[in-house]
Amino acid sequence: MSALEPRLPPYARATIEQFLRSHALGEGREGLVIGLSGGIDSAVVARLARDALGPERVLGVQMPDDRFPPELLTETDEYGRSLGIEMRTVHIAPLEAAFVSALPEVGDRVALGNVKARIRMILLYAIARERSRLVAGTGNKSEILLGYFTKYGDGGCDVLPIGDLYKTEVRALATDLGLPEAIRSRAPTAGLWEGQTDEGELGIAYAEVDRVLHGLEQLRSETEISEATGLPISRVHEVADRVQRYRHKRRLPPIPKIGLRTVGIDWRD
Repeated sequence: MSALEPRLPPYARATIEQFLRSHALGEGREGLVIGLSGGIDSAVVARLARDALGPERVLGVQMPDDRFPPELLTETDEYGRSLGIEMRTVHIAPLEAAFVSALPEVGDRVALGNVKARIRMILLYAIARERSRLVAGTGNKSEILLGYFTKYGDGGCDVLPIGDLYKTEVRALATDLGLPEAIRSRAPTAGLWEGQTDEGELGIAYAEVDRVLHGLEQLRSETEISEATGLPISRVHEVADRVQRYRHKRRLPPIPKIGLRTVGIDWRD
């Protein structure tokens, strides 16, 4: 194992479950709402939430479009029910159609994919409010650092339980939890358009990108990371550049400094 390959800490599961109990219960909060996509990230979050809060406090929501495979819809529903959690399905095709009808000039597939992600966020928050619950995001550390999420879409949530675990660590946790092989082996995809996969769009496998990100976390130079991983310096630079280029996604919208204390600058909660 490479010195830069992330290793799942033995305390990760207990830490996340305690985090969920601290944030999702009390002060009017009665649990979590989680968007279940059929992928490993949402499956892990649902399992951890069930274990931490009890099945009665976790609601899994599927939000398929017209292209969503029926067999995956059934598999994901069965997985949620195997956890004992409540499941709900909301079809988003009519909402997508309404958007296209209102703005027919928007035809770029990335823009429409972002719309799809934001529709799902709106639905999750509407359901969560009715149930006095928080929306649990399913993004991992790799996606957050790379900016590989939609602002106010899948990036719109109240808590990020696996946000400090790299994708490879999430896979290791899924194995430890005994998640079904079909979920653990499925190619990661945001499902934003037909044939889309995370690694295909990023142009690099998570096994490689996580080693670069872990090196950056340790404040290693790009040259050191290249030597330690065996990856070309150009590939390391590409990942490091993306982390910097998408840092705006990890920040509050910038505000000009005018008052005595300014939100996001010197007024911090």
